[in-house]
Amino acid sequence: MSKFFLALDQGTTSSRAILYDQSFNFIAKAQLDITQYYPQEGWVEHNPAEIWETQLSCCTLVIQKANIKVDQISAMGITNQRETIVAWNKADGCPIYNAIVWQDRRTASDCMQDAELIGLENNRWKTGLNLDAYFSAPKIRWILENVAQAKELLSDNSLCIGTVDSWLIWNLTKGKLFITDITNASRTNIFNIQTLTWDHDLLDYYKIPCSILPEVVDSIGFVGNTSIDVFGIAIPIAGIAGDQQAALFGHRCFKKGMMKNTFGTGCFLLQHIGNEFKLSENKLLTTIAWKRGEELAYALEGSVFNAGSALKWLKENLQLFADYAEADELAASVSSTDNVYLVPAFTGLGAPYWDMHARGALLGLNRNTNRAHIIRATFESLAFQCRDIVETLARDSGVPIQSLQIDGGVSKSPFLQQFLADVLQTKILVSPSKECTALGVAMMAAEGIGMNLDDEERRGTQFKIPIMPAQQVEIIYSKWKKAVERSKGWA
Repeated sequence: MSKFFLALDQGTTSSRAILYDQSFNFIAKAQLDITQYYPQEGWVEHNPAEIWETQLSCCTLVIQKANIKVDQISAMGITNQRETIVAWNKADGCPIYNAIVWQDRRTASDCMQDAELIGLENNRWKTGLNLDAYFSAPKIRWILENVAQAKELLSDNSLCIGTVDSWLIWNLTKGKLFITDITNASRTNIFNIQTLTWDHDLLDYYKIPCSILPEVVDSIGFVGNTSIDVFGIAIPIAGIAGDQQAALFGHRCFKKGMMKNTFGTGCFLLQHIGNEFKLSENKLLTTIAWKRGEELAYALEGSVFNAGSALKWLKENLQLFADYAEADELAASVSSTDNVYLVPAFTGLGAPYWDMHARGALLGLNRNTNRAHIIRATFESLAFQCRDIVETLARDSGVPIQSLQIDGGVSKSPFLQQFLADVLQTKILVSPSKECTALGVAMMAAEGIGMNLDDEERRGTQFKIPIMPAQQVEIIYSKWKKAVERSKGWA
């Protein structure tokens, strides 16, 4: 009887479940959108119950689509939107507040004070991260200070707060497991990625009791079974990772120096840097890539907050196109943006700028500007932001980029693929997998139950090479840098 691996991929805009066979061939997928809530300017929330319900429904649907039996699933892997925080009652498992999403900026002003009191370099040495509203710690503090039920549950030792992986695993095991994996822990700003423990100095600073936080486990390895009540049988959970680390694994970036960029809601470029902690000298993040037993891998990361979300804004808010295929065609229908630049800093700027108060800017408009120019400028902004990070990585490592592997929904755009090759002046390798994040955590789950993976690249990778002259690239990129400066410090 055939065996399969089930990947749960809980993202910012949707929940997905994907089935792979034992050779990691894609079998079936189910996907359901989740609602985005914007209670105030800069606030972004999700309903935790909807996260769980859609994720569970996707699991049921994908099993039905594949026409398999549940007992054919060898193991499950879980990957998730990182930094997003859920708080719930330990006694009944009910959420006490909406999930505060990684994009949320409500704690931005607090983080400026944190930078003064903690010290940015001290924080980076412990966590590898900057002090920014992007990360989990200020969100947890906000819940503890502003949600009345959190205070009540804290006094009764009945409060749980964790990232989305913790929330899903709690529900999958009916409260038996309260855990998070080390990659998700490394994104909270209260986990020391050198000692591999919750950092008591930082916990004291944020006034976060360690008792409300999950146990930290390896990314790869059996951690427990789902409750029989959920699927009718117990399925081993053997792989857990934040979405970007899972994608790095899915690209088989197992060797030092290998890198990938995922174009999803945001844009996240990670480079495997080996098993030794190293701080970026150029405002990139140091994060844990994965851990299996004694093996620990670190990565440098550049985070861009708005990529696919910028195109979604054009589609839903401005209604400039009906679908993303049309957007790609329109972008390619004009030979240039005619000097129009879009800086999609809707929720601030990430790496390498780290400006929480930057806001989106559309510059260079003239009487001839039409929707094709604006759409093209949006696609180009994704490539420009990627170059910002690649150049920063090269300064950190001293090694120029040789090629870049890409994945994510927006990466399927032929226009973006070619423009990215031009802007980076390098070869772009497009993942053969449409779901590299899910593939990565499925591979982790397989390893977690003892299956050995080879480190060979998967065959069939598409690629693009530069065709735009380097001199022309430098001209348009220099104007992008000017546009970014215009967007800074606006809020």
